[in-house]
Amino acid sequence: MSSLESNSSSFGRETKLPLSPPLVEGSGHELLGEDLKEVEESAKEIIKFTTEKLSIDEASQLVISPLCGAVSLFVGTTRNNFEGKKVISLEYEAYLPMAENEIRRICSDIRQKWPVKHIAVFHRLGLVPVSEASIIIAVSSAHRAASLQAVSYAIDTLKAKVPIWKKEMYEESSSSWKRNKECFWTTSD
Repeated sequence: MSSLESNSSSFGRETKLPLSPPLVEGSGHELLGEDLKEVEESAKEIIKFTTEKLSIDEASQLVISPLCGAVSLFVGTTRNNFEGKKVISLEYEAYLPMAENEIRRICSDIRQKWPVKHIAVFHRLGLVPVSEASIIIAVSSAHRAASLQAVSYAIDTLKAKVPIWKKEMYEESSSSWKRNKECFWTTSD
């Protein structure tokens, strides 16, 4: 046997560990009352409209769960250009009672389509400067596929159905209200 083969087989023996440590009474590995509470954790939906700067950390922390191995985020920010014009900020308005109800419906649809735990949807209203977030969607799930698909569905459906309007403010002192091309109530030009 060559020294390389010897090292490989020795390496293989050294790294063989049990898949999980044996449970020893009083070791702290058994399911305790607090762990049971985590198993029974209720699903949350947090919907927030605010004129304040949005916090990515706050949104992600609200959906973290010990039952979940994935937190997926979508963060929509103000870009500095649109069709060759320099954008300095966006201004958002919403019909809040209807907007909140539509987002609740989106959350309900998500729960019917994917096994997710918590959902947070934050949308900023008023002026949103370049590079700041206008929307944050956070979803937690046991595995990444569900939360990634849910986040994608949430932003696409929100843009199509939720009554939120955006006005682009341009450097040359002009502005323009924009419709979401996804909105079902608009017609093609």
